[in-house]
Amino acid sequence: MTTADRSRDLKTGTVLPVWAATVIGAVIVGVASPHSDYFTWLSVAMASVIVVTFAVQLATLTKIGFLDRVMASVGGAALILAVATGVLALLRVLNG
Repeated sequence: MTTADRSRDLKTGTVLPVWAATVIGAVIVGVASPHSDYFTWLSVAMASVIVVTFAVQLATLTKIGFLDRVMASVGGAALILAVATGVLALLRVLNG
């Protein structure tokens, strides 16, 4: 296995689970929290994702590509939560 293959495998194996956790967190926020607290809990979800990102990345014990993997994890999570924020804001407006 070359270094490029290992880096790609690490990126896929450590970034996608963080994105999945972000989607799960956004769904939980949407289902379990009251409409007035959506944005507070989405902030908590983002903070949790950042902690999970660093835990997952540090668990690999690989420094090559660390910043790329962290950037992909946090950037993707921010985009996912931005979409979730838009959807929840629309639901909040429609439901009053």
